[in-house]
Amino acid sequence: MSESPAEAVHDGAAHGGGRRNVFARIALFVRQVVGELRKVVTPTRSELINYTIVVLVFVTVVMLFVTALDYVIGLGVLAVFGD
Repeated sequence: MSESPAEAVHDGAAHGGGRRNVFARIALFVRQVVGELRKVVTPTRSELINYTIVVLVFVTVVMLFVTALDYVIGLGVLAVFGD
C-alpha cells in the first residue's frame, strides 16, 4: 500500500518529470509516516519498567561520574591557583 522512498523516486521520474508538485510530495510524506507508525510496537508493562530502570541507573552512573570529575578538577584548580 505505501511505497518505499526508492519507489517514490522511481515513480516520480517515470511520470514525465523529475519532481512532483508540492501537494503530491506532502501526500507521499504523510503516507510514508503513517506506514512507519504502523510498524511501531508498544512495549509491555514489564518491558517499560525494565527500560525505565535501565535509564535511571545509567543517568545515576553518569551523574556520579560527572560529580567526581567536577570535584577532582575543582581540587586541581584550587591546588594551582590557591585560595
